Amino acid sequence: MINFARMRTVIQRVSKASVYIEQKEISSINKGLLILFGIETADNYEDIEWLCKKISDLRIFNDSDGTMNLSVKDISGEILVVSQFTLHALTKKGNRPSYIKAAQPEIAIPIYEEFIKKLGQEINKEIKTGVFGAMMEVSLINDGPVTIIIDTKNKE
Repeated sequence: MINFARMRTVIQRVSKASVYIEQKEISSINKGLLILFGIETADNYEDIEWLCKKISDLRIFNDSDGTMNLSVKDISGEILVVSQFTLHALTKKGNRPSYIKAAQPEIAIPIYEEFIKKLGQEINKEIKTGVFGAMMEVSLINDGPVTIIIDTKNKE
């Protein structure tokens, strides 16, 4: 088992989402989840399998009665993962966020790649992605809106 840093995700239920770099679409999905994924350098261990299972089983899609009772797996939805170090911004002092806790690429990239691999295994489908570290434009239609935040440090 690999030891991981703290991970934070913002999960949005979408009817469609796309990632653009320099005005060129590089990835897109239809109905499913857009996941903004941030990794923090930390001294503790985190379980990426727990996070992938939690996301893949999260019942945030409506069933035939209009109740949020279905997961992305249940609806055969798609997932788009975008790396986002700004999820670990510190804003306590001043007005300019500090990103000192965000993991450096040599730590974050292997975790990001493992997260994508494990999440794909959980839903038995290819995970679409942005480009790690690139300046991206993310376009989405949030369905609901439904937005969920999961932090591996606070497993609730």
